[in-house]
Amino acid sequence: MNYRRACLLVAVLGCAAALPVMLRASADRPSAGVEIMVRGVSQPKFVHNGRLYVEALKGREYAIRLRNPYPLRVAVALSVDGLNTIDARETSAADARKWVLDPYEIVTISGWQTSQTEARRFEFTIEAQSYGAALGKTANLGMITAVFFKERVPAPVPYTSNEEKSRRGQAPAPAAAAPPASPAEPRQDAADASAGRSQLADQYAATGMGRRTDHIVTQVWMDLENTPSQTFNIRYEFRPQLVRLGILAPTLDPLDRRERARGFDDSFSPVPPGLR
Repeated sequence: MNYRRACLLVAVLGCAAALPVMLRASADRPSAGVEIMVRGVSQPKFVHNGRLYVEALKGREYAIRLRNPYPLRVAVALSVDGLNTIDARETSAADARKWVLDPYEIVTISGWQTSQTEARRFEFTIEAQSYGAALGKTANLGMITAVFFKERVPAPVPYTSNEEKSRRGQAPAPAAAAPPASPAEPRQDAADASAGRSQLADQYAATGMGRRTDHIVTQVWMDLENTPSQTFNIRYEFRPQLVRLGILAPTLDPLDRRERARGFDDSFSPVPPGLR
């Protein structure tokens, strides 16, 4: 049997309340979920030329929320800027170490796993200050990818008594091994970073390695299906780049607005709706 290694999130030691473990998706069309979270709020996604985009907020910490819609465990290969969020390796999704989610479970990954007990927060920054640049791996900056693999479910085998097997000349079946331990319920640490203001017109977004946070993990072994069930690719860019791509409308320059200001006209003072 072909087993693949997966890294399992056990607990995040923080003050935030636990995430709900059981969230049932539609039974007709199950869909995995990937959300980019800033301060606990899911960021809007934009579709452009068949790709998903989110706006990167410079200086803000963010997290990635994964949702398993299936009635069985899944393992998720999760990369940021082309780097596996568990070990920062550049591999295929099939060979990557993965995060394991129980049936219908939601898990929030808030940073790069740096040890068995700690992680470092994801943080929107510029390319030169990114984790990828520090490692000399910059080919895939600005991309978040999540690939879901279902756990392989063995085909049911009809029960045959040992006496019948003896008559057929078969050896009695060995006792079944105990399944891997189920994960403890993960907890979410809310992203908490001050927004930095800077000129972003000629800068491109990437992910830095932010502050330390407690994040205990353990490893389990799983037998996974060879073909992914779902794959998500999300590009993230600063607002000026999203405007240049035609995804967002340009923001009116306050100075331009003020330059168009005029004095008197012939109308009366309007009453705002909230003051009527």
